[in-house]
Amino acid sequence: MTECNREVVSFSSVGRRSLVADFLGGQITSDAGGLLLREADRQLGMTLALAQCVADPRDPARTVHSTLRMIRQRVYGLALGYEDLNDHDTLRRDELFKVLAEADEDMASSPTLCRFENRVDRAALWKMSAALVEVFVASHRRPPDELVLDFDATDDEVHGRQEGRFFHGYYDHYCFLPLYVFCGGQLLVAYLRPSNIDASRHSRGILGMLVGRLRQAWPGVRITIRGDSGFCRWRLMRWCDRHRVNYILGLARNSVLEGLAAPLMKQAAEAFAATGEKQRLFGEVSYAAGTWDKQRRVLIKAEHLKDGPNPRFVVTDLAGEPQHLYDEVYCQRGEMENRIKEQQLALFADRTSAHRFVANQLRLLLAAAAYVLVEHIRRVGLAGTELADAQCGTIRLKLFKIGAQIQRSFRRVVLHMASGYPYAALLATVVARLVPT
Repeated sequence: MTECNREVVSFSSVGRRSLVADFLGGQITSDAGGLLLREADRQLGMTLALAQCVADPRDPARTVHSTLRMIRQRVYGLALGYEDLNDHDTLRRDELFKVLAEADEDMASSPTLCRFENRVDRAALWKMSAALVEVFVASHRRPPDELVLDFDATDDEVHGRQEGRFFHGYYDHYCFLPLYVFCGGQLLVAYLRPSNIDASRHSRGILGMLVGRLRQAWPGVRITIRGDSGFCRWRLMRWCDRHRVNYILGLARNSVLEGLAAPLMKQAAEAFAATGEKQRLFGEVSYAAGTWDKQRRVLIKAEHLKDGPNPRFVVTDLAGEPQHLYDEVYCQRGEMENRIKEQQLALFADRTSAHRFVANQLRLLLAAAAYVLVEHIRRVGLAGTELADAQCGTIRLKLFKIGAQIQRSFRRVVLHMASGYPYAALLATVVARLVPT
């Protein structure tokens, strides 16, 4: 970091020796592993694609900080654990951040970044959202046979009077209700919404756009949408029927479904009474709610626990045994919940504290871009290693947070990393996979 703080900090002595510290170490960074983000970005073209979506009305002759450089500054900063714009008042002078953004002068200050966030409009956000999908398509070297698109909504609690904030009765606080779409561990959609809507709002339109683009890239791909009961809407299922898209969706229980499941539930209860152990039985019925256009296949999980009966229902048009579809297909959507937690806890997707709703959507997309880079490192660089399934926060701690001294000359930049860094061999493996030979 720069020599911005000359205060001496005193610690307890070491034997007869006093122990002091200062901030005069020169060009030293604690984020040397952030170079991996740069290499992942060079492979994916993520930040360049986002920057090309944003029109820049500024006079080029008077522009110091380009849109590309500011996007890189924010995306890399989020990936490295810096959630606030204020952090960049110091980070803007960090030599490592200059290297990441390919800049020679200091980076943008927090007021400059704030102005950038507030000048991005809805048209640019639409293009940036499409760019996320294009990066997903380009990440496949071969056409996939099948894609399972996981849809889920989550709460994004807010604490001010931001545009679009509403009180949500289920979550019991003021929040936004962003919609995410993942395919495996890869993120396709991060769409901010106000919370005074149904959880499935706009999901049919988003699914239609995704299916159109994915089939354009891979005409023969099979597509399945998976989601909880918040997405079980008959218009969505009818759209899937008409466009050859499979679905497997949670179905909220009601008295009719419970009546249809009663024989299985009775068997499970009797088996529990005889053994004292949890019982799970599976079956299926044809069912149509009063608003549906036709009857559909509903899977029943008749479960009896020590706390009592616990029936579950899933509607699907997939072929297969009920237990296999429930356990091996539907329940896998739980992994998406882990990915959303990574977005919010490790990459600060919930840092939507700007006043304007559009600015907060941009912040959500920047956090999504940071996730795409870290996920690429995990999926490509860390495949088969001890961190192949690591959370984003663990990858940051073990791979990005490396102390290093930076030396810049006219011809090269050298990072002297800490000699005691325990994952040097792993880092070398990741670099070999990300840097083209």
